[in-house]
Amino acid sequence: MAEKLARQAHRPSSRRPRVRHNVTAAIGGDICGGRFPPGGALPRESDLCESYGVSRTVIRESLKVLETKGLVRGRPRVGTLVCDRSEWNVLDAQILEWMGPDVLSAELLGSILEARRTVEPAAAFLAAARATAQEIADLECACDDMSYAEGDLEAFTAADTRFHETLLKASHNQVFHQLSSIIHAALSYALHASNRATERHDEALGVHRALVDALRLRDGARAEACSRHILDLAARDISGLMGRTEVP
Repeated sequence: MAEKLARQAHRPSSRRPRVRHNVTAAIGGDICGGRFPPGGALPRESDLCESYGVSRTVIRESLKVLETKGLVRGRPRVGTLVCDRSEWNVLDAQILEWMGPDVLSAELLGSILEARRTVEPAAAFLAAARATAQEIADLECACDDMSYAEGDLEAFTAADTRFHETLLKASHNQVFHQLSSIIHAALSYALHASNRATERHDEALGVHRALVDALRLRDGARAEACSRHILDLAARDISGLMGRTEVP
């Protein structure tokens, strides 16, 4: 019996990470949901412990995680302040999840689209000269998967996201390559929004295939033009989704 208790005492706890994760998500969700507005201070640690039913250690660990995401900032003799929304890491998948319906705001989707307009056409132009045969085949496969998934929004968006991430990698630009993983969550949310805005995706799929053809022919100008056309269609569809709010 004593040996069993000793083994249990030295066994790593499986509950603690889950508890911290749940509390981090709960506080993060309350911040993103407006319970704790930007510019204000979070309740005292003792009050947070009572509200979320956990120890001070769990609260402190959760606040450290939220600080790395730009949601909060500790201030000596002041406490923990909720940061302005402009400081939130909106490329973080958890923050996008915690934002809920707010993730579909015209401002956020517009910002993502502006970033894509800056990066993707340039990546397409470079990919026309640098993409490998395998990368071009992967892009064509993503187009096929988009076609097969017509009517299944989740599957279509997954294939669409894979297409655009592969395009960034096919540019063989180190920064663009890194961006493909950094912006994965934001890109997926933006594509989901634009894809949801229209029942049929024939036009967009046709332009995606035209971009692949341009890469196969090593036609940089045409590849860049196709990328811009794809983004114009996305802006049009998102504008319709947002009730005709202008999206850049």
